[in-house]
Amino acid sequence: MEEKKEMKFVRPESLNVGAEIPAISAPPFQLHCPSMTRSPLLDIAPKTPKTPKSPLASLLMTTPIASPMKKAIASMQCYLEEVGHFTKLDPQDAWLPITESRNGNAYYSAFHTLSSGIGVQALLLPLAFTTLSWTWGILCLSLVFMWQLYTLWLLIQLHESESGMRYSRYLRLSMAAFGEKLGKLLALFPVMYLSGGTCVTLIMIGGGTMKIFFQIVCGDTCSMRPLATIEWYFLFVCLAIILAQLPNLNSIAGVSLIGAITAISYCTLIWVVSIIQGRPEGVSYDPPETKSDMARICDILNALGIIAFAFRGHNLVLEIQGTMPSSAKQPSRKPMWRGVKLAYVIIAMCLFPLAIGGYWAYGNLMPNGGMLNALHKYHGHSTSKLLLGLTSLFVVLNCLSSFQIYAMPVFDNLELRFTSKMKKPCPWWLRIVFRIFFGCLAFFISVALPFLMSLAGLIGGVALPVTLAYPCFMWILIKKPTKYSAIWCLNWILGVLGMVLSMLVIAGAIWTIVTMGIEIHFFKPQ
Repeated sequence: MEEKKEMKFVRPESLNVGAEIPAISAPPFQLHCPSMTRSPLLDIAPKTPKTPKSPLASLLMTTPIASPMKKAIASMQCYLEEVGHFTKLDPQDAWLPITESRNGNAYYSAFHTLSSGIGVQALLLPLAFTTLSWTWGILCLSLVFMWQLYTLWLLIQLHESESGMRYSRYLRLSMAAFGEKLGKLLALFPVMYLSGGTCVTLIMIGGGTMKIFFQIVCGDTCSMRPLATIEWYFLFVCLAIILAQLPNLNSIAGVSLIGAITAISYCTLIWVVSIIQGRPEGVSYDPPETKSDMARICDILNALGIIAFAFRGHNLVLEIQGTMPSSAKQPSRKPMWRGVKLAYVIIAMCLFPLAIGGYWAYGNLMPNGGMLNALHKYHGHSTSKLLLGLTSLFVVLNCLSSFQIYAMPVFDNLELRFTSKMKKPCPWWLRIVFRIFFGCLAFFISVALPFLMSLAGLIGGVALPVTLAYPCFMWILIKKPTKYSAIWCLNWILGVLGMVLSMLVIAGAIWTIVTMGIEIHFFKPQ
Protein backbone atom coordinates (compact mmCIF):
# COMPACT_ATOMS: atom_id res chain seq x y z
CA MET A 1 0.00 0.00 0.00
CA GLU A 2 1.35 3.34 -1.00
CA GLU A 3 1.34 6.00 1.61
CA LYS A 4 -1.21 8.70 0.98
CA LYS A 5 0.17 12.18 1.12
CA GLU A 6 -1.76 14.45 3.40
CA MET A 7 -2.88 17.68 1.79
CA LYS A 8 -3.01 20.66 4.09
CA PHE A 9 -5.33 23.56 3.42
CA VAL A 10 -4.43 26.96 4.76
CA ARG A 11 -7.08 29.53 5.50
CA PRO A 12 -6.62 32.90 3.87
CA GLU A 13 -6.76 34.68 7.25
CA SER A 14 -3.63 32.84 8.38
CA LEU A 15 -1.54 33.98 5.40
CA ASN A 16 1.14 36.55 5.93
CA VAL A 17 0.34 39.41 3.61
CA GLY A 18 3.96 40.24 3.07
CA ALA A 19 4.92 36.69 2.20
CA GLU A 20 5.26 35.64 -1.43
CA ILE A 21 2.49 33.37 -2.68
CA PRO A 22 3.93 30.46 -4.71
CA ALA A 23 2.42 30.08 -8.20
CA ILE A 24 0.37 26.94 -8.76
CA SER A 25 1.53 25.44 -12.06
CA ALA A 26 -0.91 23.81 -14.46
CA PRO A 27 -0.33 20.18 -15.48
CA PRO A 28 1.61 19.84 -18.74
CA PHE A 29 -0.24 18.95 -21.92
CA GLN A 30 0.66 18.15 -25.50
CA LEU A 31 -0.80 19.56 -28.69
CA HIS A 32 -1.45 16.84 -31.23
CA CYS A 33 -1.37 19.19 -34.19
CA PRO A 34 1.35 18.83 -36.85
CA SER A 35 0.79 22.31 -38.18
CA MET A 36 1.59 23.84 -34.77
CA THR A 37 5.23 23.01 -35.29
CA ARG A 38 5.20 24.60 -38.73
CA SER A 39 3.28 27.73 -37.87
CA PRO A 40 5.35 30.90 -37.85
CA LEU A 41 3.14 32.06 -34.97
CA LEU A 42 4.70 29.43 -32.72
CA ASP A 43 8.34 30.13 -33.48
CA ILE A 44 10.74 31.37 -30.85
CA ALA A 45 9.67 34.70 -29.45
CA PRO A 46 11.20 37.74 -31.14
CA LYS A 47 14.06 39.55 -29.50
CA THR A 48 12.19 42.84 -29.40
CA PRO A 49 10.86 43.61 -25.90
CA LYS A 50 7.21 42.84 -25.28
CA THR A 51 4.73 44.82 -23.23
CA PRO A 52 5.00 43.53 -19.63
CA LYS A 53 2.08 41.40 -18.55
CA SER A 54 -0.08 42.30 -15.58
CA PRO A 55 0.70 40.30 -12.40
CA LEU A 56 -3.01 39.66 -11.98
CA ALA A 57 -3.25 38.20 -15.49
CA SER A 58 -0.22 36.02 -14.85
CA LEU A 59 -1.76 34.78 -11.62
CA LEU A 60 -5.09 33.98 -13.30
CA MET A 61 -3.52 32.12 -16.22
CA THR A 62 -1.41 29.94 -13.91
CA THR A 63 -4.31 28.58 -11.87
CA PRO A 64 -5.74 25.08 -12.40
CA ILE A 65 -8.95 26.63 -13.74
CA ALA A 66 -6.95 28.23 -16.56
CA SER A 67 -5.60 24.90 -17.81
CA PRO A 68 -8.79 23.83 -19.69
CA MET A 69 -8.99 27.35 -21.11
CA LYS A 70 -5.46 27.10 -22.45
CA LYS A 71 -6.26 23.70 -23.94
CA ALA A 72 -9.36 25.07 -25.63
CA ILE A 73 -7.45 28.05 -27.05
CA ALA A 74 -4.64 25.81 -28.27
CA SER A 75 -7.08 23.35 -29.83
CA MET A 76 -8.89 26.15 -31.61
CA GLN A 77 -5.57 27.53 -32.84
CA CYS A 78 -4.64 24.03 -34.03
CA TYR A 79 -7.93 23.77 -35.94
CA LEU A 80 -7.52 27.16 -37.53
CA GLU A 81 -3.98 26.33 -38.53
CA GLU A 82 -5.02 22.96 -40.01
CA VAL A 83 -8.00 24.31 -41.92
CA GLY A 84 -6.98 27.82 -42.71
CA HIS A 85 -3.24 27.77 -43.24
CA PHE A 86 -3.61 26.89 -46.93
CA THR A 87 -7.22 27.95 -47.38
CA LYS A 88 -7.36 31.66 -46.77
CA LEU A 89 -10.32 32.19 -49.07
CA ASP A 90 -12.19 35.19 -50.33
CA PRO A 91 -15.83 34.77 -49.20
CA GLN A 92 -16.93 35.92 -52.64
CA ASP A 93 -15.34 32.78 -54.14
CA ALA A 94 -18.22 30.71 -52.75
CA TRP A 95 -20.57 32.57 -55.11
CA LEU A 96 -18.56 32.10 -58.33
CA PRO A 97 -18.77 29.09 -60.68
CA ILE A 98 -15.06 28.21 -60.63
CA THR A 99 -14.69 28.05 -56.84
CA GLU A 100 -18.31 27.43 -55.86
CA SER A 101 -17.58 23.72 -55.29
CA ARG A 102 -14.29 22.60 -53.76
CA ASN A 103 -14.67 18.82 -53.67
CA GLY A 104 -12.46 18.05 -56.67
CA ASN A 105 -9.78 15.36 -56.70
CA ALA A 106 -6.92 14.02 -58.81
CA TYR A 107 -9.30 12.26 -61.21
CA TYR A 108 -11.26 15.43 -61.85
CA SER A 109 -8.04 17.33 -62.54
CA ALA A 110 -6.96 14.63 -65.00
CA PHE A 111 -10.32 14.81 -66.81
CA HIS A 112 -10.24 18.60 -67.05
CA THR A 113 -6.58 18.67 -68.09
CA LEU A 114 -7.12 16.10 -70.83
CA SER A 115 -10.25 17.84 -72.14
CA SER A 116 -8.53 21.22 -72.25
CA GLY A 117 -5.09 19.93 -73.26
CA ILE A 118 -5.93 17.82 -76.32
CA GLY A 119 -7.73 19.49 -79.17
CA VAL A 120 -7.94 19.81 -82.91
CA GLN A 121 -4.84 22.04 -82.87
CA ALA A 122 -2.86 18.82 -82.33
CA LEU A 123 -3.92 17.67 -85.81
CA LEU A 124 -1.63 20.36 -87.27
CA LEU A 125 1.55 18.91 -85.75
CA PRO A 126 2.59 16.95 -88.89
CA LEU A 127 2.39 20.25 -90.78
CA ALA A 128 5.23 21.58 -88.59
CA PHE A 129 7.31 18.50 -89.44
CA THR A 130 7.12 19.32 -93.16
CA THR A 131 9.28 22.37 -92.43
CA LEU A 132 11.46 21.06 -89.59
CA SER A 133 11.93 17.50 -90.97
CA TRP A 134 12.38 14.41 -88.80
CA THR A 135 15.25 15.28 -86.47
CA TRP A 136 14.42 18.89 -85.69
CA GLY A 137 10.69 18.16 -85.57
CA ILE A 138 10.99 15.43 -82.93
CA LEU A 139 13.59 17.44 -80.98
CA CYS A 140 11.51 20.64 -80.92
CA LEU A 141 8.35 18.73 -80.01
CA SER A 142 10.14 17.00 -77.11
CA LEU A 143 11.72 20.21 -75.81
CA VAL A 144 8.47 22.19 -75.93
CA PHE A 145 6.64 19.31 -74.22
CA MET A 146 9.11 19.32 -71.30
CA TRP A 147 9.19 23.12 -71.20
CA GLN A 148 5.44 23.59 -70.91
CA LEU A 149 5.17 20.69 -68.42
CA TYR A 150 7.72 22.50 -66.23
CA THR A 151 5.81 25.79 -66.39
CA LEU A 152 2.64 23.87 -65.54
CA TRP A 153 4.39 22.54 -62.43
CA LEU A 154 5.37 26.10 -61.52
CA LEU A 155 1.77 27.28 -61.73
CA ILE A 156 0.59 24.40 -59.55
CA GLN A 157 3.16 25.30 -56.90
CA LEU A 158 2.25 29.00 -57.05
CA HIS A 159 -1.45 28.34 -56.51
CA GLU A 160 -1.01 28.40 -52.72
CA SER A 161 1.11 31.18 -51.27
CA GLU A 162 3.00 31.01 -48.00
CA SER A 163 0.55 33.48 -46.47
CA GLY A 164 -2.32 31.07 -47.16
CA MET A 165 -3.86 32.93 -50.10
CA ARG A 166 -5.11 30.73 -52.95
CA TYR A 167 -4.86 32.10 -56.49
CA SER A 168 -7.65 30.30 -58.30
CA ARG A 169 -7.43 32.43 -61.43
CA TYR A 170 -4.47 33.14 -63.70
CA LEU A 171 -5.16 36.87 -63.77
CA ARG A 172 -5.06 37.16 -59.96
CA LEU A 173 -1.74 35.35 -59.80
CA SER A 174 -0.35 37.68 -62.46
CA MET A 175 -1.52 40.71 -60.49
CA ALA A 176 0.03 39.33 -57.30
CA ALA A 177 3.37 38.79 -59.05
CA PHE A 178 3.68 41.80 -61.38
CA GLY A 179 1.48 44.30 -59.57
CA GLU A 180 -2.13 45.17 -60.20
CA LYS A 181 -1.69 47.41 -63.26
CA LEU A 182 1.15 45.52 -64.98
CA GLY A 183 -0.42 42.15 -64.16
CA LYS A 184 -3.67 43.14 -65.86
CA LEU A 185 -1.81 44.60 -68.82
CA LEU A 186 0.23 41.44 -69.39
CA ALA A 187 -2.37 38.75 -68.72
CA LEU A 188 -5.87 40.15 -69.27
CA PHE A 189 -6.00 40.03 -73.09
CA PRO A 190 -4.14 36.70 -73.49
CA VAL A 191 -6.29 34.97 -70.87
CA MET A 192 -9.54 36.33 -72.30
CA TYR A 193 -8.44 35.37 -75.82
CA LEU A 194 -7.50 31.87 -74.71
CA SER A 195 -10.98 31.53 -73.21
CA GLY A 196 -13.36 33.47 -75.45
CA GLY A 197 -11.28 33.17 -78.63
CA THR A 198 -10.96 29.42 -78.19
CA CYS A 199 -14.74 29.14 -77.81
CA VAL A 200 -15.22 31.02 -81.11
CA THR A 201 -12.75 28.70 -82.81
CA LEU A 202 -14.52 25.66 -81.36
CA ILE A 203 -17.81 26.88 -82.83
CA MET A 204 -16.19 27.11 -86.28
CA ILE A 205 -14.52 23.71 -86.05
CA GLY A 206 -17.43 21.96 -84.33
CA GLY A 207 -20.06 23.41 -86.66
CA GLY A 208 -17.98 22.66 -89.76
CA THR A 209 -17.36 19.08 -88.60
CA MET A 210 -21.08 18.59 -87.96
CA LYS A 211 -21.62 19.51 -91.60
CA ILE A 212 -19.03 16.91 -92.67
CA PHE A 213 -20.61 14.30 -90.38
CA PHE A 214 -24.02 14.92 -91.97
CA GLN A 215 -22.54 14.53 -95.46
CA ILE A 216 -20.87 11.24 -94.50
CA VAL A 217 -23.97 9.77 -92.86
CA CYS A 218 -26.54 11.09 -95.32
CA GLY A 219 -24.48 10.78 -98.49
CA ASP A 220 -25.71 11.72 -101.96
CA THR A 221 -28.92 9.70 -101.69
CA CYS A 222 -30.36 11.71 -98.79
CA SER A 223 -33.50 13.68 -99.63
CA MET A 224 -33.10 16.08 -96.71
CA ARG A 225 -32.03 19.63 -97.48
CA PRO A 226 -28.50 20.19 -96.16
CA LEU A 227 -28.11 23.02 -93.68
CA ALA A 228 -26.01 26.05 -94.44
CA THR A 229 -22.76 26.60 -92.55
CA ILE A 230 -24.32 29.34 -90.41
CA GLU A 231 -27.13 26.97 -89.45
CA TRP A 232 -24.62 24.32 -88.38
CA TYR A 233 -22.85 26.95 -86.27
CA PHE A 234 -26.17 27.87 -84.67
CA LEU A 235 -26.99 24.21 -83.93
CA PHE A 236 -23.60 23.72 -82.29
CA VAL A 237 -24.06 26.86 -80.15
CA CYS A 238 -27.51 25.70 -79.01
CA LEU A 239 -26.07 22.40 -77.82
CA ALA A 240 -23.18 24.18 -76.12
CA ILE A 241 -25.53 26.58 -74.29
CA ILE A 242 -27.64 23.67 -73.02
CA LEU A 243 -24.53 22.00 -71.57
CA ALA A 244 -23.38 25.34 -70.18
CA GLN A 245 -26.26 25.36 -67.69
CA LEU A 246 -24.25 23.07 -65.42
CA PRO A 247 -23.56 25.35 -62.45
CA ASN A 248 -19.82 25.13 -61.76
CA LEU A 249 -16.48 23.73 -62.83
CA ASN A 250 -16.74 20.60 -60.70
CA SER A 251 -20.16 19.78 -62.13
CA ILE A 252 -18.73 19.44 -65.66
CA ALA A 253 -16.21 16.75 -64.66
CA GLY A 254 -18.32 14.14 -66.47
CA VAL A 255 -18.45 16.35 -69.56
CA SER A 256 -14.65 16.73 -69.42
CA LEU A 257 -14.31 12.94 -69.15
CA ILE A 258 -16.35 12.55 -72.36
CA GLY A 259 -14.19 15.23 -73.98
CA ALA A 260 -11.01 13.43 -72.93
CA ILE A 261 -12.21 10.04 -74.23
CA THR A 262 -13.33 11.47 -77.57
CA ALA A 263 -10.08 13.43 -78.02
CA ILE A 264 -7.97 10.34 -77.37
CA SER A 265 -10.21 8.34 -79.71
CA TYR A 266 -10.11 10.60 -82.74
CA CYS A 267 -6.37 11.31 -82.40
CA THR A 268 -5.67 7.57 -82.27
CA LEU A 269 -8.13 6.72 -85.06
CA ILE A 270 -6.69 9.30 -87.44
CA TRP A 271 -3.03 8.29 -87.19
CA VAL A 272 -3.78 4.53 -87.08
CA VAL A 273 -6.02 4.66 -90.18
CA SER A 274 -3.51 6.87 -92.00
CA ILE A 275 -0.69 4.38 -91.41
CA ILE A 276 -2.81 1.32 -92.25
CA GLN A 277 -4.04 2.86 -95.50
CA GLY A 278 -0.46 3.51 -96.58
CA ARG A 279 1.26 6.51 -98.08
CA PRO A 280 -0.16 8.17 -101.20
CA GLU A 281 1.99 8.43 -104.28
CA GLY A 282 4.54 11.22 -104.45
CA VAL A 283 5.24 11.46 -100.74
CA SER A 284 8.52 13.20 -99.99
CA TYR A 285 10.20 14.29 -96.77
CA ASP A 286 12.32 17.04 -98.24
CA PRO A 287 11.61 20.54 -96.86
CA PRO A 288 9.55 22.65 -99.26
CA GLU A 289 11.43 25.08 -101.45
CA THR A 290 11.18 28.76 -100.56
CA LYS A 291 11.72 31.89 -102.60
CA SER A 292 14.09 33.52 -100.12
CA ASP A 293 15.94 32.96 -96.87
CA MET A 294 13.46 35.21 -95.08
CA ALA A 295 10.57 33.04 -96.22
CA ARG A 296 12.43 29.98 -94.97
CA ILE A 297 12.95 31.58 -91.55
CA CYS A 298 9.27 32.54 -91.34
CA ASP A 299 8.26 28.97 -92.20
CA ILE A 300 10.44 27.70 -89.35
CA LEU A 301 8.92 30.22 -86.95
CA ASN A 302 5.42 29.21 -88.01
CA ALA A 303 6.34 25.56 -87.44
CA LEU A 304 7.57 26.37 -83.93
CA GLY A 305 4.34 28.26 -83.33
CA ILE A 306 2.28 25.22 -84.38
CA ILE A 307 4.19 23.03 -81.91
CA ALA A 308 3.81 25.59 -79.12
CA PHE A 309 0.07 26.02 -79.79
CA ALA A 310 -0.46 22.25 -79.66
CA PHE A 311 -0.06 22.42 -75.87
CA ARG A 312 -2.82 24.47 -74.30
CA GLY A 313 -4.68 24.77 -71.02
CA HIS A 314 -2.18 26.74 -68.89
CA ASN A 315 -4.75 29.50 -68.51
CA LEU A 316 -7.07 26.95 -66.83
CA VAL A 317 -4.73 25.04 -64.52
CA LEU A 318 -5.19 27.41 -61.56
CA GLU A 319 -8.95 27.34 -62.03
CA ILE A 320 -8.94 23.53 -62.02
CA GLN A 321 -6.79 23.45 -58.90
CA GLY A 322 -9.13 25.97 -57.27
CA THR A 323 -11.89 23.33 -57.25
CA MET A 324 -9.93 21.16 -54.79
CA PRO A 325 -9.93 21.25 -51.00
CA SER A 326 -6.69 22.23 -49.33
CA SER A 327 -5.18 21.96 -45.86
CA ALA A 328 -1.78 21.96 -44.25
CA LYS A 329 -1.60 18.16 -44.34
CA GLN A 330 -3.08 17.79 -47.81
CA PRO A 331 -2.38 20.87 -49.94
CA SER A 332 -4.19 20.91 -53.26
CA ARG A 333 -0.95 20.84 -55.23
CA LYS A 334 -0.45 17.13 -54.42
CA PRO A 335 -3.62 15.69 -56.01
CA MET A 336 -3.45 18.31 -58.75
CA TRP A 337 0.05 17.25 -59.77
CA ARG A 338 -0.92 13.57 -59.66
CA GLY A 339 -3.81 14.25 -62.02
CA VAL A 340 -1.67 16.37 -64.34
CA LYS A 341 1.06 13.71 -64.54
CA LEU A 342 -1.50 11.09 -65.51
CA ALA A 343 -3.07 13.43 -68.06
CA TYR A 344 0.23 14.36 -69.69
CA VAL A 345 1.35 10.77 -70.02
CA ILE A 346 -1.82 10.22 -72.07
CA ILE A 347 -1.32 13.49 -73.97
CA ALA A 348 2.20 12.41 -74.94
CA MET A 349 0.86 9.03 -76.09
CA CYS A 350 -1.58 10.90 -78.36
CA LEU A 351 0.49 13.78 -79.71
CA PHE A 352 3.83 12.09 -80.49
CA PRO A 353 2.34 9.22 -82.56
CA LEU A 354 0.02 11.71 -84.25
CA ALA A 355 2.89 13.98 -85.29
CA ILE A 356 5.33 11.23 -86.28
CA GLY A 357 2.78 8.87 -87.85
CA GLY A 358 1.05 11.70 -89.69
CA TYR A 359 4.29 12.98 -91.17
CA TRP A 360 5.29 9.47 -92.21
CA ALA A 361 1.92 8.92 -93.90
CA TYR A 362 1.66 12.18 -95.83
CA GLY A 363 5.04 13.91 -95.78
CA ASN A 364 5.08 17.18 -97.68
CA LEU A 365 1.62 16.37 -99.13
CA MET A 366 0.07 17.39 -95.82
CA PRO A 367 -2.69 19.98 -96.51
CA ASN A 368 -2.94 23.18 -94.47
CA GLY A 369 -6.00 21.84 -92.64
CA GLY A 370 -3.97 19.12 -90.94
CA MET A 371 -4.56 15.42 -90.41
CA LEU A 372 -8.36 15.41 -90.63
CA ASN A 373 -8.32 17.08 -94.04
CA ALA A 374 -5.54 14.75 -95.20
CA LEU A 375 -7.54 11.69 -94.15
CA HIS A 376 -10.59 12.81 -96.13
CA LYS A 377 -8.51 13.97 -99.11
CA TYR A 378 -6.33 10.89 -99.64
CA HIS A 379 -8.28 8.06 -97.99
CA GLY A 380 -11.87 9.29 -98.02
CA HIS A 381 -12.95 6.75 -100.66
CA SER A 382 -10.94 3.79 -99.36
CA THR A 383 -11.90 4.19 -95.69
CA SER A 384 -15.22 2.93 -94.38
CA LYS A 385 -17.89 5.50 -93.69
CA LEU A 386 -18.21 4.12 -90.18
CA LEU A 387 -14.64 5.12 -89.29
CA LEU A 388 -14.92 8.51 -90.99
CA GLY A 389 -18.25 9.18 -89.31
CA LEU A 390 -16.96 8.13 -85.89
CA THR A 391 -13.93 10.39 -86.28
CA SER A 392 -16.11 13.38 -87.15
CA LEU A 393 -18.53 12.60 -84.33
CA PHE A 394 -15.67 12.40 -81.81
CA VAL A 395 -14.37 15.79 -82.98
CA VAL A 396 -17.82 17.35 -82.50
CA LEU A 397 -18.23 15.87 -79.01
CA ASN A 398 -14.74 17.01 -78.03
CA CYS A 399 -15.47 20.55 -79.23
CA LEU A 400 -18.69 20.65 -77.20
CA SER A 401 -16.86 19.42 -74.09
CA SER A 402 -13.92 21.78 -74.51
CA PHE A 403 -16.32 24.69 -75.00
CA GLN A 404 -17.60 24.20 -71.44
CA ILE A 405 -14.26 24.35 -69.67
CA TYR A 406 -12.90 27.22 -71.79
CA ALA A 407 -16.10 29.24 -71.32
CA MET A 408 -16.08 28.79 -67.54
CA PRO A 409 -13.58 31.67 -66.88
CA VAL A 410 -15.82 33.96 -68.94
CA PHE A 411 -18.89 32.92 -66.95
CA ASP A 412 -16.89 33.41 -63.76
CA ASN A 413 -15.83 36.91 -64.81
CA LEU A 414 -19.40 37.95 -65.70
CA GLU A 415 -20.71 36.77 -62.34
CA LEU A 416 -17.78 38.41 -60.56
CA ARG A 417 -18.93 41.80 -61.88
CA PHE A 418 -22.42 41.22 -60.52
CA THR A 419 -21.40 39.88 -57.11
CA SER A 420 -18.82 42.64 -56.61
CA LYS A 421 -21.44 45.31 -57.22
CA MET A 422 -24.50 43.74 -55.58
CA LYS A 423 -22.72 41.95 -52.69
CA LYS A 424 -24.84 38.83 -53.10
CA PRO A 425 -24.79 35.60 -55.16
CA CYS A 426 -25.93 35.65 -58.74
CA PRO A 427 -29.55 34.38 -59.02
CA TRP A 428 -30.16 31.31 -61.15
CA TRP A 429 -32.09 33.14 -63.85
CA LEU A 430 -29.34 35.73 -64.31
CA ARG A 431 -26.74 32.95 -64.53
CA ILE A 432 -28.75 31.46 -67.41
CA VAL A 433 -28.95 34.89 -69.08
CA PHE A 434 -25.17 35.37 -68.79
CA ARG A 435 -24.46 32.02 -70.43
CA ILE A 436 -26.94 32.52 -73.23
CA PHE A 437 -25.49 35.99 -73.81
CA PHE A 438 -21.94 34.65 -74.13
CA GLY A 439 -23.04 31.84 -76.45
CA CYS A 440 -24.82 34.32 -78.71
CA LEU A 441 -21.84 36.68 -78.68
CA ALA A 442 -19.43 33.86 -79.63
CA PHE A 443 -21.82 32.77 -82.39
CA PHE A 444 -22.00 36.33 -83.76
CA ILE A 445 -18.20 36.64 -83.85
CA SER A 446 -17.79 33.26 -85.58
CA VAL A 447 -20.27 34.33 -88.28
CA ALA A 448 -19.12 37.93 -88.61
CA LEU A 449 -15.39 37.16 -88.65
CA PRO A 450 -14.97 33.76 -90.33
CA PHE A 451 -11.36 34.63 -91.24
CA LEU A 452 -10.43 34.77 -87.54
CA MET A 453 -8.75 31.34 -87.72
CA SER A 454 -6.31 32.75 -90.28
CA LEU A 455 -5.12 35.18 -87.59
CA ALA A 456 -4.64 32.43 -85.01
CA GLY A 457 -0.85 32.50 -85.44
CA LEU A 458 -0.70 36.25 -84.89
CA ILE A 459 -3.04 36.40 -81.89
CA GLY A 460 -1.71 33.13 -80.50
CA GLY A 461 1.80 34.58 -80.48
CA VAL A 462 0.56 37.28 -78.12
CA ALA A 463 -0.88 34.61 -75.81
CA LEU A 464 2.18 32.34 -75.97
CA PRO A 465 3.92 33.90 -72.89
CA VAL A 466 0.99 32.70 -70.73
CA THR A 467 2.28 29.18 -71.35
CA LEU A 468 6.04 29.52 -71.65
CA ALA A 469 7.24 32.78 -70.07
CA TYR A 470 5.01 34.32 -67.40
CA PRO A 471 5.07 31.30 -65.02
CA CYS A 472 8.89 31.52 -64.87
CA PHE A 473 8.88 35.24 -64.04
CA MET A 474 6.06 34.83 -61.52
CA TRP A 475 8.03 32.09 -59.73
CA ILE A 476 11.04 34.41 -59.39
CA LEU A 477 8.96 37.35 -58.14
CA ILE A 478 6.85 35.38 -55.66
CA LYS A 479 9.22 32.66 -54.41
CA LYS A 480 12.32 34.90 -54.55
CA PRO A 481 14.92 32.14 -55.02
CA THR A 482 18.57 32.84 -54.24
CA LYS A 483 20.13 35.06 -56.88
CA TYR A 484 22.22 33.15 -59.44
CA SER A 485 21.08 29.80 -58.05
CA ALA A 486 20.20 27.00 -60.49
CA ILE A 487 16.42 27.55 -60.24
CA TRP A 488 16.87 31.32 -60.57
CA CYS A 489 18.99 30.99 -63.71
CA LEU A 490 16.71 28.33 -65.25
CA ASN A 491 13.59 30.45 -64.84
CA TRP A 492 15.25 33.56 -66.19
CA ILE A 493 16.53 31.69 -69.25
CA LEU A 494 13.20 30.02 -69.99
CA GLY A 495 11.26 33.23 -69.36
CA VAL A 496 13.43 35.29 -71.71
CA LEU A 497 13.38 32.54 -74.36
CA GLY A 498 9.59 32.38 -74.09
CA MET A 499 9.26 36.12 -74.69
CA VAL A 500 11.71 35.99 -77.62
CA LEU A 501 9.87 33.03 -79.16
CA SER A 502 6.59 34.90 -78.78
CA MET A 503 7.93 37.95 -80.62
CA LEU A 504 9.45 35.79 -83.37
CA VAL A 505 6.18 33.89 -83.88
CA ILE A 506 4.30 37.20 -84.13
CA ALA A 507 6.85 38.51 -86.64
CA GLY A 508 6.60 35.32 -88.71
CA ALA A 509 2.81 35.47 -88.71
CA ILE A 510 2.84 39.11 -89.84
CA TRP A 511 5.31 38.30 -92.61
CA THR A 512 3.16 35.40 -93.81
CA ILE A 513 0.03 37.56 -93.86
CA VAL A 514 1.80 40.33 -95.77
CA THR A 515 3.44 38.08 -98.37
CA MET A 516 0.71 35.48 -98.90
CA GLY A 517 -2.28 37.66 -98.08
CA ILE A 518 -5.46 36.74 -96.25
CA GLU A 519 -8.95 36.38 -97.61
CA ILE A 520 -11.19 38.68 -95.60
CA HIS A 521 -14.93 38.18 -95.89
CA PHE A 522 -17.50 39.23 -93.33
CA PHE A 523 -20.64 37.24 -92.55
CA LYS A 524 -19.73 34.57 -95.11
CA PRO A 525 -18.49 31.46 -93.30
CA GLN A 526 -17.24 28.81 -95.71
